[in-house]
Amino acid sequence: MKKQFAQIAALWKEDKRRYVKESSYATYIQLLNGLILPFFADREPAANCVQEFADSLLEKGLAPKTVKDTVLVLKMVLRFGAALGAWPHIDCKVRYPSVYEKRPEVAALRVKEQLRLQSYLRENLNFKNLGILICLYSGLRIGEVCALQWKDIDIAAGVIHVSKTVQRVYLHDGDQYVYALRMGSPKTVSSERDIPILKEFATLIRPVKRMMKPDCFVVSGTSTPLEPRYLRDYYHRLLERLKIRRLRFHALRHSFATRCIESGCDYKTVSAILGHSSISTTLDLYVHPDTAQKRRCLERMSRHIRA
Repeated sequence: MKKQFAQIAALWKEDKRRYVKESSYATYIQLLNGLILPFFADREPAANCVQEFADSLLEKGLAPKTVKDTVLVLKMVLRFGAALGAWPHIDCKVRYPSVYEKRPEVAALRVKEQLRLQSYLRENLNFKNLGILICLYSGLRIGEVCALQWKDIDIAAGVIHVSKTVQRVYLHDGDQYVYALRMGSPKTVSSERDIPILKEFATLIRPVKRMMKPDCFVVSGTSTPLEPRYLRDYYHRLLERLKIRRLRFHALRHSFATRCIESGCDYKTVSAILGHSSISTTLDLYVHPDTAQKRRCLERMSRHIRA
């Protein structure tokens, strides 16, 4: 049975490859090879194996999300094996420790920091600076801005067409593990979207666009996309040079969304611009009323009752 688990896992890998994006498949294989197969090297699939597996990962100190993602892959392999008759159906229910975790604060640039960064980017325009500026003005993800080509920026219509993303994926090549740059569809169906261009931004990039070929990538300035990690490294060096707090590149997206919410934009519109699959995602990430906002809400309610 121990040998059979590895054989079934190999069959599952070949089957799964046909139905999922390459990036998702790469993640599945990394979790399977790195965590699942070593655990089952001396164990047989049984009724309590899923819970035991989850507990072992938590004991190693892995993040809860990583554990849940890995257990999800294990469940797929177990169900696949059961469907083939390799073993009977196995109960895949898992109980996780009920631990209160404070929701992490959404990291965003302060207004003064954002203005300082925007001013530098506009005054020192190059391809990478332009990419960072686009993220501040539109909330694009790093993979989306690296995949952006000049033909995707329609100044006449005043929109940016977001239809693809670039990412570095983990691939299993025989006995070796390699990374490769891949361009594909965005994160979700909702991520394919049109984002309006601000007039000041259109004025800034119009002369640059005239000089560039439509198929050139905006951030690299060539016919080959820039790998996201290079833009990320450049961004961090830029923050250090400008003496701005070190924040993740994703903070540019958070900053855009935060400024939209602070200025009173309706949540549905912000959600559509960000390409979230649900408005609840936008609410959970960016709408955190403080005490003053709660007090104003109650005062409005009180005035309504008195009226």
